[in-house]
Amino acid sequence: MSIEREKIDFDVLFVGGGSASLAGAIRLMQLAGERNLNLEVALIEKGAAIGSHAVSGAILNPVALKELLPDFQEKGCPLAGTVRDDEFYYLTAKGSYRLPLVPRYMHNKGFYIISLSKFCKWLGERAEELGVNIFPGFTGKEVLYGEDQQTIKGVRTGDQGLGPDGAPKANFEPGIDLQAKVTVLGEGARGSLFKEIDQKLKLSAGKMPQVYETGIKEVIQLPENNYFKTSKGNDIHTLGYPLGLNTAGGGFIYEMEDNRASIGYLVSLGYRDPLLDPYDEFIKFKRHPFVASIIHGGKVIEQGARTVTTGGYFTIPRLVVDGGLFIGGSAGMQNTPGLKGIHVSMKSGMLAAEAILAALERGSYTRQDLEYYQQLFEKSWIKDEMYEGRNFSQALAHNGLMKFIHLGAQYFTKGRGLIDPMPLEEDHKTLNALSHHAGDTGPTPDRKTFDGVLYVDKLTGVYLSKTKHREDEPCHLLVHDTALCVSQCYSSYRSPCTRFCPGSVYEIEVDEETAQPRLKINPSNCLHCKTCDIKDPFENITWTCPEGGEGPSYTVV
Repeated sequence: MSIEREKIDFDVLFVGGGSASLAGAIRLMQLAGERNLNLEVALIEKGAAIGSHAVSGAILNPVALKELLPDFQEKGCPLAGTVRDDEFYYLTAKGSYRLPLVPRYMHNKGFYIISLSKFCKWLGERAEELGVNIFPGFTGKEVLYGEDQQTIKGVRTGDQGLGPDGAPKANFEPGIDLQAKVTVLGEGARGSLFKEIDQKLKLSAGKMPQVYETGIKEVIQLPENNYFKTSKGNDIHTLGYPLGLNTAGGGFIYEMEDNRASIGYLVSLGYRDPLLDPYDEFIKFKRHPFVASIIHGGKVIEQGARTVTTGGYFTIPRLVVDGGLFIGGSAGMQNTPGLKGIHVSMKSGMLAAEAILAALERGSYTRQDLEYYQQLFEKSWIKDEMYEGRNFSQALAHNGLMKFIHLGAQYFTKGRGLIDPMPLEEDHKTLNALSHHAGDTGPTPDRKTFDGVLYVDKLTGVYLSKTKHREDEPCHLLVHDTALCVSQCYSSYRSPCTRFCPGSVYEIEVDEETAQPRLKINPSNCLHCKTCDIKDPFENITWTCPEGGEGPSYTVV
């Protein structure tokens, strides 16, 4: 069926409503104002509102914010607190030991604790004040290319009102072709459009593969008299239990305003145990005696999940193509050793804005014109931060003593270490088959663990994320070969998708008639974390955008 689509032209189109795109749009409008240029700039966000899909550990190094909006406090920037001091603990199964040294890249004293959802909403308001056209509830569904199939010309938004078979329903509304001289991709980790462009234009050729962590995060309402009332530090990081030392990951707890705490646990998706469940590890972390003493008497008021790019400098793709640039998590911008990405994402958007304005003034938008962004990046403090951590994820992937030998050597050589560059393995290739796995993830939390207040199960977590999807739309999770799921994947790995998904999207159930296992998908539970797209050992799952405005609706995390 031929669909007639509306076409709207802009000078610049930002895809994604996170901190990278918002900072980039703000900086672009600031520069245009200084030159008396009248630009038509648009920003689309797949969530129902700016900030509704933003979830993060939420320690903000304000270096980029101070550059962008020096009067951010006067403008009411929503800051949930200031880091008084850092605390770093090693957890055993029953005990905790405060480490005497906090690595320099984790020094957060004086930085801000924020709700990323509230912060992005505030940035969106600043962008609109400057004239940016912001369209929440619009997905970037398809990249528009020029006749040469190499030049990005914009993005087609997703159709609305399709039935489960993909056929238009009575309320069908076709997507719109948003055309732009320059398109900026800031979709966050594992963006679906970036993935398409990467495969088509070989953006990552010659680069190390990107790797990721999945984080589960909650905001907990604490009682009036809580741990932080007497603690010197309000920025806590942990390593050790429950993952141990052979799987990378760790926990964090930050004090927030109004007697609230932000708590989360990150698991590297390079893990090897096919039976590991990141959500179970999060619950074990919360029930550790040290952590439990901090959150005692609390109640979970919001939960979320998200993947984070952690590969570092050697995994950064080519940042520009004809008509397009890549910023933030889409471009792998993350200070992995420091566990912070908001400030580097913002700065990447701001550097992109400088390059875009120069191209607009020339009236040419080729890769050569936009290459100025790449040059600015290489001369910036982002490059310096990421370059120091260039081998960090690689070191974490080692087991036992070698992990600490590599990390120690990198610490004292500003990132070079013993091997530079160190090789990196793609996350979907790391799982051991059941027959070769000898690890022990410890006891899985049983139903008695979940009280529905402080310890909630996955489905309650989905409810607390306020995730919504229309039940009668096409499934946005594409499983390319369902037979493979119950033949090879089940027998080799016992269907890890049923564990690594934090929303219980995937289930293996037994057919009553044939007594054979089969895959059941619950797409309405999807938190848009994209873990399945990354970790599936057969690369059999592709995450795509559902209808605009769907998914989580975060307001606090």
